[in-house]
Formats: sequence, C-alpha cells, structure tokens
Amino acid sequence: MIEGAKRPVDVTAGSLTIRLAETEQEVLAAQRLRYDIFYRENSAQPTLEMESSGRDFDSFDSFCDHLLVFDKELGEGPEAVVGTYRVMRREGAKARGQFYSVDEFDLKRLLDFKGEILELGRSCINANYRRGSTMQLLWRGIAQYVFHFDIKYMFGCASLQGIDPDQLKLPLSYLYHNHLADPEICPKALPDRYSSMNLMSADKVDPRIALRELPPLIKGYLRLGGVVGDGAVVDEQFGTTDVCVIVETSGVTDKYLKHYKREVDSAAKQVA
Repeated sequence: MIEGAKRPVDVTAGSLTIRLAETEQEVLAAQRLRYDIFYRENSAQPTLEMESSGRDFDSFDSFCDHLLVFDKELGEGPEAVVGTYRVMRREGAKARGQFYSVDEFDLKRLLDFKGEILELGRSCINANYRRGSTMQLLWRGIAQYVFHFDIKYMFGCASLQGIDPDQLKLPLSYLYHNHLADPEICPKALPDRYSSMNLMSADKVDPRIALRELPPLIKGYLRLGGVVGDGAVVDEQFGTTDVCVIVETSGVTDKYLKHYKREVDSAAKQVA
C-alpha cells in the first residue's frame, strides 16, 4: 500500500478524489461496492461465502492495486468509496501465477510484448455517481498510473449483459468488423469457450444502433482507440458475454497529458 507524497495516483475534482487503496478496510469497501453492483443490481451469482459477507472477492484481489474514488462529503475513509477499478501489472500476475483474463482468453501475443502491461477489471461506480465527470476522474487516475509505471498496453475482459451471443449479435459483429486487434497482439478466446463475434455480415451492421447497444465502458475504451480480441466468452456466473479489450496507452496519456503536466508543474512550483 502506497501513501502520501509517494502516491502514484492522487487526483481531486470537486468533492471526488481518486487514489489507490491504502488499507485493508478500503479494499473491503471496494469489494462491498462490487457486490452491490454485480450481484444485487445485476444478475451475477454469488458463492455462499460472498453472499454471507456481502463482498465480491477472489484470489486475485491481494495481488492487484485497487483504484478508488472517494466522495469527501461522505467521509475520508472506506465509508466514502463510490467507485473502483482493479488493476494488475506483470509483477502481480507473476506472484499470483497468471492474469485474470487467462481463464477466458489466449494472451500469448500480448504477454510476449517486452514492455509493461496492465490488466483492468472489476470496474464499477455507485449508481448515484454514474455521470461523465466520475468516469473522467477514473480515466485521469488511470492515466497517472500509466505514467508512473510506464505502461504500454492496457487490457481486460469487458462485459455485455446477457449470456446468449445471438441476442448480442449486432454489437458483437460491430466490434468484430470495426475494432478487431492487429494480429501481432490479438488475443483469442480459448477454444473450449470460444463464441464467434462474426454473427452478421459487415454490410448488415448499422454502427449507430450497434453503438447504442454497447455498454458505456466499452464505448469509452473505443473512444481511446481500444480494439478487441477474436471471440467472445460467456460468463455464466456474472450473466455476461465478455470480450477482451486492448488499449494502447498513448490513447489515454495523450488525452490526459495536459492534466498531468499541469499537476506536475503545480507541484514543482510548490516545492520551489
């Protein structure tokens, strides 16, 4: 856990602040928020242990960093957590034995890349804070994290609600025909979990309707130049159909570079 001046992420906008979790209680608060949204609000199926504790957790949590959004009007600690994003670098994946997405996708081409990569997951925001300004703050926090650890690629499972790919054929086909990753980095759904995304011919896909059917998070990745792997995976526990998204970090850092430089310059003047 990283504190104070050594924080790789520390951004404030109005009453909201984003930084990394610094205590076990803050991680537990993130897990409770995840449970509220994934299991109570959506259709995920908890284990008995999750249900009894009211937390979403797995064996990856202790090897990840947890980006948290706090509302200072609610307090200064765990009680103020209103958003979260779980992130894992190579170091954490090595300690855990793998990245989370390996259970759904073949990531060999991405893992062969020599630079630092970052897996994103478990993103959620309290319903009262689901607005553009909160997502902007999350992305500013991610941009700071990317700068700090010199990350080249971000990736992770992104979900569409529902477990019947045929009912999602329009958005899946749109992603396949318009945003498929280049072969040198393209992940592919594991053979025993592979569901084709090429469910409609390109000429039958209406991009405007397809974009309306995509979740906001996936549209956010696309706006940053994100691409998807080949094949979708049905996740029965979470009631979703997952695609693997990859974002070259220049798409994030270029967008938020001015914010970052402004913060660095301001900090330098204060030290001087």
